[in-house]
Parts: sequence; C-alpha cells; structure tokens
Amino acid sequence: MTGSSQDKAPLLEVSGLSVDYGLKGVSSRAIDSVSFALRAGEAVGLVGESGSGKTTTAMAIAGLLSPNARVSGGQVCYRGNRLPIEDDAAMRPHRWSETSVVFQGAMNALNPVHRIIKQIAEPCMLKLGMPRGEATARAGELLELVGIPADRGAAYPHELSGGMRQRVMIAMALACRPSIIIGDEPTTALDVITQAQILKLLGELRSQLNLALILITHDLSVVAESCDRVMIMYAGRIVEDGTVAEIFAKPKHPYTRLLIDSIPNPANGKKMIRPIPGDPPNLVNRPSGCAFHPRCPSAMGLCATDVPSFDKFGRSRVACHLHRSSQEDKVAAHA
Repeated sequence: MTGSSQDKAPLLEVSGLSVDYGLKGVSSRAIDSVSFALRAGEAVGLVGESGSGKTTTAMAIAGLLSPNARVSGGQVCYRGNRLPIEDDAAMRPHRWSETSVVFQGAMNALNPVHRIIKQIAEPCMLKLGMPRGEATARAGELLELVGIPADRGAAYPHELSGGMRQRVMIAMALACRPSIIIGDEPTTALDVITQAQILKLLGELRSQLNLALILITHDLSVVAESCDRVMIMYAGRIVEDGTVAEIFAKPKHPYTRLLIDSIPNPANGKKMIRPIPGDPPNLVNRPSGCAFHPRCPSAMGLCATDVPSFDKFGRSRVACHLHRSSQEDKVAAHA
C-alpha cells in the first residue's frame, strides 16, 4: 500500500454497531446499526438530544460500556484491525494508547486524594512502561502543553478551577499518545469563556498532534466552532451525516432543521427560536418506521411504517423518506 493510500484509509471504522441495555429483565436497544468512518486529524461532532445514543456510541468504541450493556452487533476497527470491544480485559491495551476519553465531569473523573501530577504520570507508567521519574517529567510536559505551569502539578483537583481541571483531563487523555480523542461533552459544565478556551485548546492540539476527535454534544453551536463533520443522532441511529458547512447551510433531515432552529442567534434578534415538539422516544417501545415521525412536522404515512434507509444524498447522507436515493427515484418515476 502506498503512503498516499494509507493517508486516505480510515483511522477508525464503525460498522453496524448495536448496543443493548438490560434493566430488570427488559432489554432495550440504545444504538442500532451505527456506521461511520473517522480519518486521521478529522473532527466529528456527534449531536442529539439526551438519550439519542451519543455517549453509548462513544463508550462502545472505547470499550467502556456499563455492566448492564452489551454489544449486540457490528464491529469497530482501528487501522484495519478489529477491536475486542466486547472484552474488557482484551481492550485494556488499546485504551488510552489508541483511543482515549475526556469525560464530562472532571471533578468526578479525577481522584480527589492524589496530586494531579501523579494522576497524569500513572498511565505513562502502566501503559508505556516509563520509570516513575520519566513519567513525572512527561506529566509536567503535558501540563505545559495544555496551558498549565508544570509546578501546578503538585495541586489536588479541588485546588484548581473547573477549566484547569478540564485541561488536566485533556493532559491525561494525551498521556499515552493516542490517535483518537473522544470528548464526552467536555465543556458542558463550564462558563462560556472557559468553554471557548477549552475548544480552542482542543483545536490547537488536534492540529499540532494530528489527532482525530469525536466530540459529543447536544449543542450544534459547539460543533460549528470545532468540527469538520457532524453526525446527527436520534433514537440510537444516525439520521444525517455531512460537513458542518453542508449541515448548517442545507439541513436535510427535519430533526436537524429543528435542532438548528432551536439555537439562539445573537446576531439576529428577530429570529424566532422554535422548540422541538414532544419528547424523545422510549427505546423500550421504539416507534415503528422512522422513530422521529411522532414529532416530525413533515411526517407522511410512509414514515410510520417503513424505516428509512441511510442513503447518500449529494455529499452527505440522510435517513429520511423526504430524500430518497437516486435509484429509488428512478424506480418511482418508471412506475
């Protein structure tokens, strides 16, 4: 394989990934046949309301699902090799070395009784086999990389601000030199100014280290600032996938349009904010056909009975009966 073809090959390939949760003897499908590819240096936003399957998708990729969840279908490949995401022990060599996670609540993710320098150094010793002194020196370099003076490594988590704790989480995620960073709503608990600083830092690190980024958020405005591509999730499925420019300029799925319409625009004070009607579906009793049809302003009879296929439409992909594939259009026209 030539160098150019290697560059074009996906870094991560998710194919038909499905995850089920079991609770009190009842099983529900949290994500259903999710497929996408991620290339080196690319930033992809995973967007949707709470319960849409964003975090479950990311945790399945990292092999960090909760005990009551199981991978019921599909696979995840890293550089062409299948990851053992169903096996916790087998996934340990891959976590943090290939894919790492920046969690939402830094105060909950950090150990309150250990200094931050020790917490960053620990994965370097466990995963990379570094001696303690070398690992501590690397931890100091990582703190400097994320904008924290190395001498602040002696602090405990409670002695740092929320933004600094999130920077520590990013430093920990970078400790073992991964190729992919998953940000699980890493800016949700931060004020607007600190949020902008963290997003800027992630962008700089992505460019500097050629990192691929999967950014989980419910906020499309965050994706607009930080990502190249966006995937919209609803009821455990990807319903639209395209570049940020395409999605914002010409959203195709009605759910995507409603998400964009719900974003306040300070530059246009006359714009009416349109809330999305209804509530996300109960996945134990998923609606038939297109899961969005009970809330969709453009729903047709077909939407209640047939699950739309996820087809290429222009340069993006969309799962909506309003946008059928060109082959289907030809068949319909012939009929």
